[in-house]
Amino acid sequence: MTTGASPNARRQLARECVTAGIEAAHPERVVRDAVALDGDTLRIQEATFDLAAYDSVTLLGGGNAASQVAAAVEDVLGDRLDGGLVVTDDPAETDRVDVLRGDHPVPSERGVEATRRLLDAADAAGEDDLVLTAVTGGASALLTAPAGDLSLDDLQTTTDGLLASGAPIGETNAVRKHLSDLKGGRLARRLAPARVATLAFSDVAGDDLSVIGSGPVVPDPSTHADARSVLDDYGVEVPSAVRDHLERGIDSANDDTPGADDPAFDRVGTHLLATNRTAIDAARDVAADAGYEPLVLSTTVVGEAREAAKTHVAVAEEALATGDPVEPPCVVLSGGECTVTVAGDGTGGPNLEFALSAALDLPPGATLCAVDTDGRDGATDAAGAVVDADTVSDRRAAARALRENDAYPVLESRDALVETGATGTNVNDLRVLVVGSE
Repeated sequence: MTTGASPNARRQLARECVTAGIEAAHPERVVRDAVALDGDTLRIQEATFDLAAYDSVTLLGGGNAASQVAAAVEDVLGDRLDGGLVVTDDPAETDRVDVLRGDHPVPSERGVEATRRLLDAADAAGEDDLVLTAVTGGASALLTAPAGDLSLDDLQTTTDGLLASGAPIGETNAVRKHLSDLKGGRLARRLAPARVATLAFSDVAGDDLSVIGSGPVVPDPSTHADARSVLDDYGVEVPSAVRDHLERGIDSANDDTPGADDPAFDRVGTHLLATNRTAIDAARDVAADAGYEPLVLSTTVVGEAREAAKTHVAVAEEALATGDPVEPPCVVLSGGECTVTVAGDGTGGPNLEFALSAALDLPPGATLCAVDTDGRDGATDAAGAVVDADTVSDRRAAARALRENDAYPVLESRDALVETGATGTNVNDLRVLVVGSE
């Protein structure tokens, strides 16, 4: 068994674990395992659909991985798929499904236009049609349909404020749902009475279907009042039009997002195809094959990124000192979605702040890699970073960078960035802590 004493060996293993996790969650592999066609019978996990009973089979959706899902579904269905449309910021080549560009994490005009076309297609679906909906991480920003008299600028300003506030994704998306004509189950209303089968890739801790992509085709438990409370609780400043819209929604309960008893969901089924656990399990297998004892800490780590990192440092210290909670050489894995409360105007993201915070205190013998599985941490071009006790050369400068939310330049200068490019998937954040026997 290798000890993992070499820093280069630890960094390499951490990267290999991350790569395996991302590849395991790629739609090409996931759809191949979960979706099959046998004659006229389409199987999605345990559910079956007799395609001969439908006038058409189409695919609609959005998210970072939506076009990869579309391409994978095309491979399975071939000419049994009649067409469709997806909105993404990571386009893949497709034959039958139109791929339109949007933007993430802040919505854009082209996203509005693309979503308008998607809603037109949803409105055209009839009772004898089967609509496959691809909902993946990133759909909240990419599928943009301002509600009522709200403007794109209203949504952009609100999104910027929410992302900077440190609000958890569930609360952020509660606001997004109530400013949209598509989110929070409203797409299901537009699709009714068609038969709908959703292919979901979760990028949220806990895999709450109503939070993934802001739940466009599932019941919504949140209300306009909840959305207003989020803005108040996190001190998010928004345009007056947004406040007015939410107040009108509170005064008119009939205008709220559809709940579980809404008939819009009578013919809707949801299939959760990939989650953070998909990536974690693949990374764990790589660690074990390399001779390291793997330990899954959690797939639901949330909270302020720089603070959550300190817990991982403490686990490394304890493992090296006492062999608890796992004896080195070991690999400790975690996932979830940490947030950043923005106070400065630097360049960074949750995983970059997580990595830099950890680098300040990691003991010799430990290496940490933290990435966003979609390949972009925050609004940067890096997926994350890999760090150890030698990464930080100037503690004072690194601490100042954290205060100013400017982790990227520090990690770039130390050749610590992990740059994958767009990965074709999004199943939340993945962290790999490699602890040797030093």
